[in-house]
Amino acid sequence: MRSNGIGNADRLARVVVVGGGTAGWMAAAALSRFFNDGRRTITLIESDAIGTVGVGEATIPPIRSFNAMLDITEAEFLRETRGTYKLGIEFVNWGRIGDRYIHPFGNFGQDFHGIPFHQLYLREQARGGAVGAIGDYSMSAAAARSGRFARPAAGAQSLVKELAYAYHFDAGLYAAYLRRLAERQGICRVEGTIVHVTRDGESGDVASLTLDNGTIIPGDLFIDCSGFRGLLIEEALETGYEDWSRWLPMDRALAVPSRTPGPPDPFTRATAHTAGWQWRIPLQHRTGNGHVYSSAFMDEESARDILLANLESEPLAEPRGLRFLTGMRRKAWNHNVVALGLASGFIEPLESTSIHLVQNGIARLFALFPDMPISPIERDEYNRGMRDVFEDVRNFVILHYKATAREDSEFWRYVKHMDVPDSLTRKMALWQHRGRVLRDNAELFSLPSWIAVMLGQNIWPEAHDPIADTLDEAKVAAAMAQMREAYRETAAKLPVHEAFLRQSGSWHDDGVQVAPPRAVNA
Repeated sequence: MRSNGIGNADRLARVVVVGGGTAGWMAAAALSRFFNDGRRTITLIESDAIGTVGVGEATIPPIRSFNAMLDITEAEFLRETRGTYKLGIEFVNWGRIGDRYIHPFGNFGQDFHGIPFHQLYLREQARGGAVGAIGDYSMSAAAARSGRFARPAAGAQSLVKELAYAYHFDAGLYAAYLRRLAERQGICRVEGTIVHVTRDGESGDVASLTLDNGTIIPGDLFIDCSGFRGLLIEEALETGYEDWSRWLPMDRALAVPSRTPGPPDPFTRATAHTAGWQWRIPLQHRTGNGHVYSSAFMDEESARDILLANLESEPLAEPRGLRFLTGMRRKAWNHNVVALGLASGFIEPLESTSIHLVQNGIARLFALFPDMPISPIERDEYNRGMRDVFEDVRNFVILHYKATAREDSEFWRYVKHMDVPDSLTRKMALWQHRGRVLRDNAELFSLPSWIAVMLGQNIWPEAHDPIADTLDEAKVAAAMAQMREAYRETAAKLPVHEAFLRQSGSWHDDGVQVAPPRAVNA
């Protein structure tokens, strides 16, 4: 009988994760959940001497699916990570100084007879109707503005079912939590610093890693979570990096925690400054703050002064610096090395996508998980998919800078008038013509996200889609008024955010102001 070529000799048996931190332990926890079956060994190499970045404390809704995949209960997760709920991001000073809007999770309003709600909103606004802001038609935005939250129950019939949410959490505590989970599931953690990478002379694949104590760790598949350094993907394999700083010139960040000024808001805030922006992320035990800026337009001392002057409460530490170059590796999977997290690329955290890009990379790897020999078909498909999602995030983040009326500084004049990728130019042109947003492939940011930023930053279409004119104006106006009031009334009845956290068993009652992770070696 002819063999089908499948057998133990073809089994990819040894997976090695290089680096801990959020990316490393997300990968290890997921791998240990599904692939630690006795036929494979999963090893994570981590050095206590190397710090982690730990600034990615805000997420987007798909993180809930990742936690559910690992059978992590929400209340325990929030307690262990001092987490809070997130209904969206409030943007301040982005369109014009003094403007503010919320990019909420979830949809805007209800479609009418298959006609997108926002087209009816645009029609009513054009005819002078009392439509209010687009955020008045979002359950998540209404709840965020009122500082309230409730988790929608299964089968809920009220507007609460439209609440979409993610989390804020302490990234260092999340990594520690995932480490405990992964080690319970059989992950082998090895302490040490990698001093040498051995490659196979014939294939060029990574064959083994040598630690500073002389230990040699062989592997079949290596997951590079070594941060910006890219120990395997770049230093060993020289994969190359694609620079996107011409569109996203921010290359520095200063991060500092501060005391909690009061009950935590259920949203992130991003406040635009002279040459960048400042994040504010409310946790149970502290507030995470940071100033992302471009060193071409601002020096570090000025950036530090702006950050500290705009804190809501007393800082808990000195600001720590981070340098980065926006872009991505030319290949996220090269030879037998898959890069995740900062090793694969970096797009500033404006839309809280850093952790999602790790999650997406893990899910894509699972969908294309190889055996031996590793097939270039699987590798190429992985790289194509990761490029798509990185470029999708890149374009959406660029939009926030391009779609501005600000010209009060050299930085804002530059980003307002800069050329942008053709794919974004096309999207903006379609919107500005008749308010249309057409998605390519399986883009991360859906129609409501583009609507929120465009209208929030005063990019109004020249006209609405003519299909909206097929519905009766008076009936639509009445329905919109009723809808707007229903969102407001429903939000007012929800529990206050902190009260919900406490009532649901999600609050960690130790009263301790936790210090941030130690300084970054980047």
